[in-house]
Amino acid sequence: MALLDDLRADLTTAMKERDQVRTSTLRLALTAITASETAGASRGELDDAAVRAVIRSEVKRRNEAATIYADAGRAEQAAAERAEAEILSAYLPAQLGDDALAAVVGEEIAAAGGAGDPKLRGKVIGAVRKRVGDQADGARIAAVVDAHLQT
Repeated sequence: MALLDDLRADLTTAMKERDQVRTSTLRLALTAITASETAGASRGELDDAAVRAVIRSEVKRRNEAATIYADAGRAEQAAAERAEAEILSAYLPAQLGDDALAAVVGEEIAAAGGAGDPKLRGKVIGAVRKRVGDQADGARIAAVVDAHLQT
């Protein structure tokens, strides 16, 4: 079963259970997916990878909004945004732990042949990104690579 079908089925279930947060979150995600399907030159139903990319973008948007709300002292709205991000995160692959990501970064830096060389940053980030795929956020990868290259 495709990820888009899972989202639609989960929306139906959430509506039947009268779970308003889950229902509104899934509706917004499906709307974003539909907008992505109809935008650009290649119109049509998205594959699972493209759907995951839209969901990842929505999760990032919710996390950024939560940070903004928290900084503005609006804890209730920040909690609501985090709850929505958590609902959507369930549709993404499990994230690598910090130790596992650090190990992959260390291996890629060693393969690139230069511990402590900041010029390798882009090359190492690209290699790590290719290896871990959706299991780590780009900003998180960059932060770990920067930390390893500075030591």
